[in-house]
Amino acid sequence: MSRLGTHRERHLVSRIGWLRAGVLGANDGIVSTASLIIGVAAAAAKPADILVAGAAGLVAGAMSMAAGEYVSVSSQSDTEQADLARERGELASNVDAEISELAGIYTKRGVDPATADSVARQLMAKDALGAHAHDELGISEITTARPIQAALTSAATFTAGAALPLAIVIFAPGGWLVPIEAVASLLFLALLGGIGARAGGAPVGKATLRVTFWGALAMALTAGIGRMVGTAV
Repeated sequence: MSRLGTHRERHLVSRIGWLRAGVLGANDGIVSTASLIIGVAAAAAKPADILVAGAAGLVAGAMSMAAGEYVSVSSQSDTEQADLARERGELASNVDAEISELAGIYTKRGVDPATADSVARQLMAKDALGAHAHDELGISEITTARPIQAALTSAATFTAGAALPLAIVIFAPGGWLVPIEAVASLLFLALLGGIGARAGGAPVGKATLRVTFWGALAMALTAGIGRMVGTAV
């Protein structure tokens, strides 16, 4: 058997669904929990209060991420299903018009009209709705919405990300908590940015700089607010 017959390509775009939810969850877990801890610590709170606040932020954030991902991705799924239902009705009522529509899509991509018509008829003979879903609506196996997968991935990765800055509270000396928390969390973010970039085939340096910049900004703002509130109270 030739190498051409056994060659299988593995495209990075196939990871986009779980990778987006995973990176978002872990990044939000680190940034929000670290910012919360730094803000509370800057307000001169006791170590026990800081730990309780961080743990509460972890649980609340994980549930919020799961619910938010499920609702938003479910909305995408509902829209996809509505478009598919409409397309199914159009195929049932006027199949010739749908053949012409699909052939027109291929013609716009550079296929000559005769070949485009032939391809449209062959694809629709096998799976008419699938052909229109892929080429007219842009719905494919890779891009289709998966609400439960997105919710579970986001909740799990948020928890994993939030556990890192929360662990710092347990081991860091009280007087050095804020600087140690900030530096460690930025290192966690840089590592996450690098891992996400490698998994998605993106430039590592750019991704690392992006996540650390926004993380540093969030922590600086919450530290400032915590210090002002602590002083006022």
